[in-house]
Amino acid sequence: MTARYDLPVPDATTQPWWDAASDGRLLVVRCGACGEAHFYPRPFCPRCGADDVSWERCSGAATLYTWSVVHRNDLPPFRDKVPYVAAVVDLAEGPRMMTTVVGIDPGQLQVGMALEVAFEELGEGYVVPVFRPAA
Repeated sequence: MTARYDLPVPDATTQPWWDAASDGRLLVVRCGACGEAHFYPRPFCPRCGADDVSWERCSGAATLYTWSVVHRNDLPPFRDKVPYVAAVVDLAEGPRMMTTVVGIDPGQLQVGMALEVAFEELGEGYVVPVFRPAA
């Protein structure tokens, strides 16, 4: 069997995030010192440097900030998904997050459109958040 180099390698900092995603929950980290929420998970606040951070469950609401339609990508697992929408979304809790948008024709995408989180299985127990148009 070939090793899956396209799967994440969680560490002590990111394991809670991966566990939550596999349970259908999206988390960010919020700083107890300055109040700033941030994504990607890290053990300190990128705004003020404090290490007083804790996990917070997100509402799942987001708005589309920008996107690009990817028509060619030879790397697994992406080669089987082209075309797909690589996007940056603004989470309702504040942070920006890189993701993909599913469930909509790319020609209908609009900056600022309302999105909601969904979850996609990567394989071997890994799940990632993706976004779709809000209901």
